[in-house]
Amino acid sequence: MAHELENFNGRTAFVTARRHAWHQLGTVLPEEFNAAQAMQHAMLGGWDVRKEPLQAVALNADGVHTIPVPGKFATVRTNPATGKPEALGVVGDAYRPIQNEAHADLLDTLVDASGAHFETAGSLKGGRQVFITMKLPNTMTIGGVDQVDTYLAALNSHDGSTAFRLLVTPVRVVCANTQAAAIRRARACFSIQHSAGAKGRIQAARDALGLTFRHLDAFEAEAEAEKMLAESMTEAEFVAITGQLWPIEDTATPRVIANARQRQNRLAQAFSNDMTNANIRNTRWAGYQAITEYLDHLAPVDGKRNAAAVRAERVISGNLTNLKTAAFDLLSV
Repeated sequence: MAHELENFNGRTAFVTARRHAWHQLGTVLPEEFNAAQAMQHAMLGGWDVRKEPLQAVALNADGVHTIPVPGKFATVRTNPATGKPEALGVVGDAYRPIQNEAHADLLDTLVDASGAHFETAGSLKGGRQVFITMKLPNTMTIGGVDQVDTYLAALNSHDGSTAFRLLVTPVRVVCANTQAAAIRRARACFSIQHSAGAKGRIQAARDALGLTFRHLDAFEAEAEAEKMLAESMTEAEFVAITGQLWPIEDTATPRVIANARQRQNRLAQAFSNDMTNANIRNTRWAGYQAITEYLDHLAPVDGKRNAAAVRAERVISGNLTNLKTAAFDLLSV
């Protein structure tokens, strides 16, 4: 279960405000919560992530020997349930941990500045990745019918795999689709490297995200999505767009062709029949929503993995951003 939310003695390391997430796991709080509650209910507090010198173990005729590995360290946390140390990853000399508390404190500062509130928090992959999200107060309504809320997701890794990242993501209320690609040309992501200068970069991130918030206002004023909503689209036109996103090579095998047809049928159903598009049917905006819904929720999952966990990972990982951005560009008026 390497890709699932962490579980500590039967308790899932996840907290959400007001309603269960799709996986029906973790703690649901009746109202929005603060940083201290995120640490408590998602079991993110007191990890004390630190670096320990890395050693190799060698066996020869003289017995077992430990050999220092120059310039390499293991990142280690204190397990919040057992109190025992756990290795999370291998990093270099320049790496500096960013504690979960600092992660939440940054968002708490943004709460004070913007009126946003915490929505979810949790840890993934055995503590290697941590996420905390806030709902921003600037709710946008596209064309008066398709409501889009805006979320700030702060993502951190403790294994050296990624920088500390802040992502601004519009989310459709009706199906909780992430919309990271919906604001093209926006500075929707700001990264902070795990280094000695990380603390100063957090202040830079606050400044940059202030600009991002203003860009979200500009997004509504610019009305790119409104134009897409006002422009009609037939199912045949939608099929042509998805064909550009997922081209089929002339040398494709029968299995690849069959899988492509199955994907196309599901996309067409999302565009023409799914209730999530009921208020925006037969528009270019409905086409974009159908594609993002497919990527986040409907795309097939390897039967060897937990489907809910894979879809949860899709939503927060941002790995599909390039494809969503391409879809947005193709569907823009």
